[in-house]
Amino acid sequence: MSSLRTSNIKKLPARIFDVLIVGGGINGAVSAAALAAKGVKVALIDKGDFAGFTSSNSSNLAWGGIKYLESYEFALVNKLCLSRNHLMRSYPSTVKEIRFFTSIQQGFRFPPFFIYMGTVLYWLMGRCQTKMPHYLSASKIKQIEGVVNTDNVKGGFEYSDAYLYDNDARFVFNFIRSSMSYGCIAANYVESLSSKRDGDLWLTEAKDVISGEYLSIRSKVIINAAGPFVDALNKVNQQGTEHHHVFSKGIHLIVNRLTQSNKVLTFFASDGRLFFVIPMGPVTCIGTTDTQVESPYTKVTESDRQFVLSNVNQLLALATPLTEQDIIAERCGVRPLAIKGQGGKADWVQLSRKHAIDCNPAQGYLSIFGGKLTDCINVGEEVAGLVKDLGIETPYADFKWYGEPDDSVKQEFMHRAKLMNFDDLTPATSSEPLSKRFWRRYGRNAINMLENIRENPQKAELLIENSEYLRVEIEHAAEREMITKLEDFLRRRSKISLVVRKQDILAAPGLQEACEILFGDAAQAKLQEYIDSTDT
Repeated sequence: MSSLRTSNIKKLPARIFDVLIVGGGINGAVSAAALAAKGVKVALIDKGDFAGFTSSNSSNLAWGGIKYLESYEFALVNKLCLSRNHLMRSYPSTVKEIRFFTSIQQGFRFPPFFIYMGTVLYWLMGRCQTKMPHYLSASKIKQIEGVVNTDNVKGGFEYSDAYLYDNDARFVFNFIRSSMSYGCIAANYVESLSSKRDGDLWLTEAKDVISGEYLSIRSKVIINAAGPFVDALNKVNQQGTEHHHVFSKGIHLIVNRLTQSNKVLTFFASDGRLFFVIPMGPVTCIGTTDTQVESPYTKVTESDRQFVLSNVNQLLALATPLTEQDIIAERCGVRPLAIKGQGGKADWVQLSRKHAIDCNPAQGYLSIFGGKLTDCINVGEEVAGLVKDLGIETPYADFKWYGEPDDSVKQEFMHRAKLMNFDDLTPATSSEPLSKRFWRRYGRNAINMLENIRENPQKAELLIENSEYLRVEIEHAAEREMITKLEDFLRRRSKISLVVRKQDILAAPGLQEACEILFGDAAQAKLQEYIDSTDT
């Protein structure tokens, strides 16, 4: 068991916190990072793993919301474009520009050139910070990207947006890790059962899901950042809010790489929704669907699979059509969409991913609705401002809490990496040089990891084939990343289970050693727990 987690759970009932954050998805993670860096005493708990729900099932895109142009939400698109640009500047190793290669079918509701003009407007709203859009004829599309089926294509275009080079859950966890570096006491697998006012404080009864033990956490303010579970938690805590959530289920299928070009192939699926074929290292991620559901708990259905497979087989000219046997992994999650009022339903198509924060100043209680990765820095800043307005002392209110370490730290790391010929150790199956990957994933901590490899070259060995994780990285995860279950590591701190078939993971000679590094004497039990929990 993670000693960091054990230590933090002991601290939770022992202190009075300024703020308790419930939920470790993107909204909770950036709230914790912003507040802790600004000097607020913060605790964060999540009933599952960090980024364990919606925040680990996205399309891995940080985009400016081009689709909202169709519903004339120009203010939202403008804001999201600026947020995307800010993310790209702040995390240049992680949030990168990528070209979207779009094909428009004959008979689509708008002609290709009209939509192309929309991409020009989009580029202008993004302050021309990316490459210009280009209009493409059907023949040009086929010439550039032969895998696209152009039999029914009228035309298309290329434009830019951004994507997360690693996976979404890793991006979220780095905010959690940052918050802990600034003093936040965070713990996964700790469930908030209920919260009640006790004088000037909130008293939250919580449960350690792993051990079954109960604990009480005292705080001046509560932030409900429970994602799809915000409404349920508010009901338990007797909080009325202006907003509530409705849910859209989205799924992706992951298959072997379909094209070698590093572009997102973009189409409109048979239901009229944007449909992506997204590069993800050695694999391709295909989706997404959009199904209104009542519950946050969802799974991939046979009709979901067939929808994605039939669309991709129709839209791409593949030598052999994709079947269910080609699926390496699946992603499935709900988008919590913020809607005003407790009654009626909004026009489903018109709902966007914009966030809303409801505040009960009399009791010191915030609820965060909606939101997306692109807008995360704004959410963190807004939460910090609201907490300050509630009277919580914020001694370092102007401290910058986000972004990669400055260039001097990066240059120091890269210099040391060159001196020890670090990139020469890059495994043949790696999609990039080790120095790039280590800097993006670990920032300043990568310097210490280099020294560990210098002292013991065996720490540069790859334990699981095609995993893009060295022994030293697994040791780092065991010490600093609160790995509680094997799936936390395979699915969220890394993306191993998204790019390597489960049977290949289980057959890897180094898996047992990886489990021993992560869990010590509990290695066999944790491995069996993973096998039992994933029966597909």
